[in-house]
Amino acid sequence: MKRIIVTGGAGFIGSHLIDRLLSMGHYVVCIDNLQTGSLENIQQHENNVNFEFIEHDIIQPLPEIGDIDEIYNLACAASPVHYQTDPIHTFKTNVLGALNMLELAKRTGATILQASTSEVYGDPLVHPQPESYLGHVNPIGIRSCYDEGKRGAETLFFDYARQYNTKIKVIRIFNTYGPKMDPKDGRVVSNFIMQALEKTALTVYGDGMQTRSFCYVDDLVEGILKMMASPENVRGPINLGNPYEFTMIELAEKVLSQTKSKATLQFQPLPSDDPKQRQPVIEQAKELLNWSPSTMLDEGLLKTIAYFETKR
Repeated sequence: MKRIIVTGGAGFIGSHLIDRLLSMGHYVVCIDNLQTGSLENIQQHENNVNFEFIEHDIIQPLPEIGDIDEIYNLACAASPVHYQTDPIHTFKTNVLGALNMLELAKRTGATILQASTSEVYGDPLVHPQPESYLGHVNPIGIRSCYDEGKRGAETLFFDYARQYNTKIKVIRIFNTYGPKMDPKDGRVVSNFIMQALEKTALTVYGDGMQTRSFCYVDDLVEGILKMMASPENVRGPINLGNPYEFTMIELAEKVLSQTKSKATLQFQPLPSDDPKQRQPVIEQAKELLNWSPSTMLDEGLLKTIAYFETKR
């Protein structure tokens, strides 16, 4: 049994990760300020003696926690609707939060994993995106609180590794979907599904030809666990995502087909700095982690739609 911290553990990805860690027999401390996370996501564990929930904002000094073996730093609102609501807090979560968790890892000797993001590539000029690509990010745009915040967190992680020999792991998560997504979080999969179920027009931004690559959450969690279990010299950053690329029009058509909805498409202007293309190169994940996603979009959408139907 390991003693493990998951920050952002009441969120979409964090709660799935906690489900897996507890099923593996570990003791898990979930830290979440519930800004975007939900107690509903972790309520099934409230009577588990191996689970502890601490409501806390990681930009503040941490309470006394004791010895820790592993830290998964997933804290931060991940959808533009949420992270642009309070961009200064978003930036603080990414940078000051990472700093606080790195200090804990340094003090306890824990291995710490940073959930970074494909957003560090910005609106990429290289396609698809390998880890070696340094990105094309607008440092003063409305998305930069998240994009540059995550880039700053990566900087801190590698500087702690170089300066203090902190045991770090950095992953870059591409678009992820599945059950426990917030139906109102503004991300394209949840938007399309909820609009289709409610028989309202699906909101497509721009011409709908921009692309994303969608990874089912169970596949992502498997990749996260394999990254944490990798040899100490495997620090990353490593892309975790599904390399199959779809246009927004193609995604909308799949959702309409699976929900048997007659809803139409409503086109809106493309938001500022919204990436035109997003597709991971996952050769490092395949080679170093023996990981690649196995859930195709059609299968994952069926499971996600079934979940959202229970939330109406």
